[in-house]
Amino acid sequence: MLQYSTAEVFTWHADAQKTVLVVYGGPGEQHEISIAGMHSTSFIEGSADVVPANRGGDTVINWKTSPTRRIVQVDQNMYIHLLDRNSAYNYWVLDLPPNASSNYTVANIQMNNVIVRAGYLMRTASVTGTTMALTGDLNATVPLEVISGAPAGLTSLTFNGKSLSFSQDKSSVATAQLTYTAPNVQLPNLGNLDWRYIDSLPEIQSNYDDRAWPSANLTFTYNTYRNLSTPTSLYSSDYGFHTGSLIYRGRFTATGHETTLTLSIQGGSAYGHSVWLNNQFVGSWVGNDRTSTRSMNHNLGNVTAGQNIITVLIDHMGDDENWRAGDSGFKNPRGILNYTLSGHSQSDVAWKLTGNIGGEAYADKSRGPLNEGAMYAERQGYHLPAAPTSSWASRTPATGITNAGVGFFATSFDLNMPTGYDIPLSFTFQNTTTSTATVTNYRVQLFVNGYQFGEMVSNVGPQTSFPVPEGILNYHGRNYLAMTLWSLDAVGAKVSSFSLVATGYVQTAYGAVTPALQVPYLARPFAY
Repeated sequence: MLQYSTAEVFTWHADAQKTVLVVYGGPGEQHEISIAGMHSTSFIEGSADVVPANRGGDTVINWKTSPTRRIVQVDQNMYIHLLDRNSAYNYWVLDLPPNASSNYTVANIQMNNVIVRAGYLMRTASVTGTTMALTGDLNATVPLEVISGAPAGLTSLTFNGKSLSFSQDKSSVATAQLTYTAPNVQLPNLGNLDWRYIDSLPEIQSNYDDRAWPSANLTFTYNTYRNLSTPTSLYSSDYGFHTGSLIYRGRFTATGHETTLTLSIQGGSAYGHSVWLNNQFVGSWVGNDRTSTRSMNHNLGNVTAGQNIITVLIDHMGDDENWRAGDSGFKNPRGILNYTLSGHSQSDVAWKLTGNIGGEAYADKSRGPLNEGAMYAERQGYHLPAAPTSSWASRTPATGITNAGVGFFATSFDLNMPTGYDIPLSFTFQNTTTSTATVTNYRVQLFVNGYQFGEMVSNVGPQTSFPVPEGILNYHGRNYLAMTLWSLDAVGAKVSSFSLVATGYVQTAYGAVTPALQVPYLARPFAY
């Protein structure tokens, strides 16, 4: 009976033939095991730094962990595997399926599993008579060792349905070789695809019609955490917009003497915003990793007397989390908290706003409420497969846009990935620099078959690699790829390097992946 172990107990298994105990420790650690009673010990594998001794009538084994495995045999039928942590990662405990006379109760669970030493991943094990079948994944050719649980007199051993040549010793340990075959993978060059482009910020054009937009006309707020500082609420959630980007349009009659616009905006940590007066870019807050609220004075330049429109694009980074019990940070509103227009009272500005089309009655029920924001292409549904891109201009993300604003880029490509492999794919970006070697400030939303799969913020972080799993990506067919490119700088922005890369090649027993629901584009007559 084991009395104590200073090493971590990974697992153990006992059957009629033997008991196997697997323990491990961190690199270079000293550990000790005590087994009740006096026992004989011998080394099946390795012996360096392992000191068995009898102490107070008990058997004590003291050792220093090493990358080299040591196996100590205690008496005739107990085997202790002494491992370091990295070696333990190659050990797997697989439950055997129950039969008519067994189940997964605590009393017999140790009789219903096997211990396997192998490589990347072992999935299942089953035993029928003297036949054992294993399934798993490989990323390299590795030895296989069924340490415990193999029937004595094993006659057949298979892995992923293929027979293995094996040997079995007197303690029923079966050994074989698992052979990995590298796949032939051809991925498209995204830069060479037929990309199509449209402007996704038509709101700053003089002929834009915002009559269908919700008016920000609530004279109160539903938010109990922060009172209003404006005549009407400009908190986005008061109007049903809880996620994604936000766009505000403020209409006022100018005297021509206005000089500054002050905005206090809350968008969450790492948010950004951009401001236009009519179609003239006024400025941006490009964001950083700490700031969730920003007050800025914007110089309006030359203002023409008469009707003018302020357009504010805000990146909504999600609601705050509560890090402390009883905190109410999640109630922090998103949107414009306060504003001042020189020479005017606040009531001189009439605001409208939008977020994702439909707000709480969001349009795409298959992809959920967090998938879309306020940008024009999103509201129209152009990020969805089969969008009507054929009449759009030909332009690549590498060409980008030349002014502050938002461009929408879309393309399609085919994949023909080999079967029998799990090959994770990621879309990767590389930041663009100007002639002064400074990073331009832009934000990219990535859509794959209609699903938003991340946002790359060039000056924050940034995260540049976005894994997209099989099922969202069609590994054996057509894929629709789209992105919004928002330049927060007057000089514009471009995505000079954008590629699809494989991050691993795993030979797998997992089988076919059923694609996620990919509802295609359908014209939204209610979109504005």
